[in-house]
Amino acid sequence: MLAADGANSATRERYREHFRPAADVRPNKFVWLGTSRPFPAFTFYFKTDPHGLWRVHAYQYEPGRSTFIVEARDETWQAAGLARAGEAETLAFCERLFAAELDGHRLLSNRSIWRSFPTIRNERWHHENVALIGDAAHTAHFSVGSGTKLAMEDAIALARALATHERISDALAAYEEARRPAVESLQRAAHASLQWFEDTERYMTLEPLQFAFTLLTRSLRVTHQNLKVRDPAFVGRVDTWFAAKAAEQAGVAVPALAIRPPPAAASAAPPKPEAPAVLSAPPPMFTPFRLRGLLLPNRVVVSPMSQYSADDGTPNDWHLVHLGARAVGGAGLVFAEMTDVSAEARITPWCPGLYQPQHVAAWKRIVDFVHGNSLAKIAVQLGHAGRKASTRRLWEGDNEPLPAGNWPVVAPSAIPYYPHSQVPKEITRAEMEVVTADFVRATRLAALAGFDLLEIHMAHGYLLASFVSPLTNRRTDEYGGSLENRMRFPLEVFDAVRAAWPADRPMSVRISAVDWYPGGHEPADAVEVARLFKAHGCDAMDVSAGQTVAEQRPVYGRLFQTPFADRIRHEVGIATMAVGNVSSYADVNTILAAGRADLCLLARAHLWDPYWTRHAAYELGVPMKWPGQYDALNRFRPRFT
Repeated sequence: MLAADGANSATRERYREHFRPAADVRPNKFVWLGTSRPFPAFTFYFKTDPHGLWRVHAYQYEPGRSTFIVEARDETWQAAGLARAGEAETLAFCERLFAAELDGHRLLSNRSIWRSFPTIRNERWHHENVALIGDAAHTAHFSVGSGTKLAMEDAIALARALATHERISDALAAYEEARRPAVESLQRAAHASLQWFEDTERYMTLEPLQFAFTLLTRSLRVTHQNLKVRDPAFVGRVDTWFAAKAAEQAGVAVPALAIRPPPAAASAAPPKPEAPAVLSAPPPMFTPFRLRGLLLPNRVVVSPMSQYSADDGTPNDWHLVHLGARAVGGAGLVFAEMTDVSAEARITPWCPGLYQPQHVAAWKRIVDFVHGNSLAKIAVQLGHAGRKASTRRLWEGDNEPLPAGNWPVVAPSAIPYYPHSQVPKEITRAEMEVVTADFVRATRLAALAGFDLLEIHMAHGYLLASFVSPLTNRRTDEYGGSLENRMRFPLEVFDAVRAAWPADRPMSVRISAVDWYPGGHEPADAVEVARLFKAHGCDAMDVSAGQTVAEQRPVYGRLFQTPFADRIRHEVGIATMAVGNVSSYADVNTILAAGRADLCLLARAHLWDPYWTRHAAYELGVPMKWPGQYDALNRFRPRFT
């Protein structure tokens, strides 16, 4: 039995306990209309009236006929009185509102009622001899135009599976196995696009050129590089505009580089003469950025990555090579891993710290190498592991307790990370003052070591993050309960560190924007957290997610945390750092040009290739001179085959 009966599938509901569907009904309202105006291409309109902002998705579906979808926030729809409107009233309202855009053409109705879009997912797409396809199995928002395509591809895959398997049960299992990864990937892209249209009000103050760019890249699948292939003139205008804004923000001259065409793929044929360089604006990732007195030469950042290689808190040659190589590799800013403010604050016995005099000398050796051998700046990330302290190294068992030699751990509430983890002691007010003093001591030592930027780790379920999340903070005193109370101790620590850190050097805070678990911290809470830190003098928010509780249910995917940084940047008006599955220079340029973040942090990409930034510069034709010791590379042209 084939169930292709749409989003309101009766078949799916009949076998609900087997398919286990979930529908996320979105807040915006939309109505699906037609028009006699033949739009030559997919067209979007954004129009404000006294009730709010209206969006239109229009495209031609046959000669002389186009789809004309009108969308608005629920409050805009309610204010316009459309909750009580019938089809005739809806048509009349939309024709008046979009008279100029319709250019004399009429709107057409066919059971055109206002509704909300349901994002439908099913744990299973088949049961016995019943298979779901198309919207019965999964929906993808109309802004990516994929519903018919998905259904047809489902049908093709199902037909192939039935032709190659004798047993129906095997065929249906093979169909689902083949289709689910592609469908879920497209659903993630459609969801990002859907959210962009739900939050378009956020972007209406952008300059038209950047607004167009962020609209075109809203799904996080179309990139700066994709658009450059399709319309190089448009991307050239975006790059020129972005470079001018970057120069203004950084207080430097507008950068103009002699950019060569990207290198062609190597072949056995004799090399052609190199094309002459053309004076042009650099891509966004190679523009400067300023935070207080710190000027970064580009927007690429090496993310903090725990190495579990310190000797009693002291960094060693491993850290020198790890951080030094990536600084020479061209990144504008290199983060040292989470550096603990006391021995008890360490995640593992092998984590580095800043609580002994010998730590300063070891860190200064690394800082001096970075400053002396690269254009990069270097940041320290101070933290306290809280209930996630006293554990094994990542490759020995992530967050697993040490087999022996454990030390006592503290947290805002006596809740262990795993059931078999240590039960933390609920931290007292006196102990909180000791922790604050530890952060201040580490801050002063970091200044002596010469770090350029200081970040406080308030994410991933560590001590300060545990105060922020209601999942881990069950206190009934003034440090628990409301978000304002839960933020009290983290802000006390921030204020003490800010006072001890040199005024001309910037500070950032890493947060988990969402806990990925019911009842936990949500993106709207992260906006309020960022507002509080901005009011207390924070210069940038490093926006991560999750790792608060072991039972989290994360939603991974390409650039999966970028929307959180985007929201905070626009709603709070503070610089943000995007992190999480950022892996290509196309991703970095897209995030920056669209205004989703100001800096991009890459971790695994830099583990794979310490010279990631230099290689990106080569691919993009951007000149980046190698150090004198590597001068021969300035005349080297690599072959890839």
